[in-house]
Amino acid sequence: MASYTQFLGRIVTVQYRAGDMLLSAYGSFVGDSGRSIFLEQHVEQRGKRSYFRWEIPYQYIHRIAVDSRSEEASAVAESDAEIAREKAAAAIAGQSATGTTSTLSLPPRSKTA
Repeated sequence: MASYTQFLGRIVTVQYRAGDMLLSAYGSFVGDSGRSIFLEQHVEQRGKRSYFRWEIPYQYIHRIAVDSRSEEASAVAESDAEIAREKAAAAIAGQSATGTTSTLSLPPRSKTA
């Protein structure tokens, strides 16, 4: 049987068989037990959060496709994380060079009527 661990943490669409029908499931790939895969999807309706979880045995999987929006989101997240690391390193370097801690200055509040 194939291992699907390369999909962990990604948003995927899985087509699987249920009897004579071919069904689709869309969600975050959260687990691979070696016999089944696990998908999870979080939903908020009327202010109430809930989630759906699927367990799909390997023998029923027809096709797995990574969602293209998932790839774009992960690339953006990696880019944002790298920028944050660079800013943090620059802040630490600047702080250690002066020997003082910097204070955050906020613009004055505007008065509302």
